[in-house]
Amino acid sequence: MYEIKIEDRFSGAHRLRNYHGKCEALHGHNWRVEVLVLANSLDEAGMVLDFKILKETTRKVLGTLDHKYLNEVRDFLQVNPSSENIARYIFDRLKPLLEGHEVVLKKVTAWESDTACASYAEDNEP
Repeated sequence: MYEIKIEDRFSGAHRLRNYHGKCEALHGHNWRVEVLVLANSLDEAGMVLDFKILKETTRKVLGTLDHKYLNEVRDFLQVNPSSENIARYIFDRLKPLLEGHEVVLKKVTAWESDTACASYAEDNEP
């Protein structure tokens, strides 16, 4: 089993609904996102997937969040824009964009600070 991981970033503001504490107020983060992809074998170039393809595909998804008030993004109008839900949002949008490549999207992790993150993964071993 092979795996590759890339990191990218986006900036966004949010406020947590149904939460009592500082994070119920509007605030922002410089989010760091990790994307982990698995494959059983390597392609003819000896790679799981070209990092460039994975980075470009991830940037397309992050572009829907970058410099946005996340509570106003359509998918977060009813769903709280927590780190957990942001990781799943990215995962759910990235997965179909990777179809056609011989890889499995394993996990997406959204870091809201240097010391706090949340991940989303499916039980999806290749």
